[in-house]
Amino acid sequence: MKNPVGPVLRMGDEIDQVIAAIEDDNPGQEIEVIDRGSYVRVQGEDRVVVTQESLRRYLGAEFRIRSLEAMMPSFSGRIITGSDSITWEKVSARREGALS
Repeated sequence: MKNPVGPVLRMGDEIDQVIAAIEDDNPGQEIEVIDRGSYVRVQGEDRVVVTQESLRRYLGAEFRIRSLEAMMPSFSGRIITGSDSITWEKVSARREGALS
């Protein structure tokens, strides 16, 4: 994978459900799961998103997107958090507004 981005998640009871939600929110994209024992790296090429809606389908109606942040000690790429989604995306060499 050339530009892997995505969360690093602590192992726990909910890990399989979180991975399933990420896979649902990224149809047609290969999502790679690397088990490191105490944590799992979940990654896709250039951009990965997970929505609160998908997480709630797997983890229950009361699950809040901010609860995922507590399970995520690290990540690859740039993270964009919203009230109902988290997106990890490739960090470009040249950012908008940067001086040349």
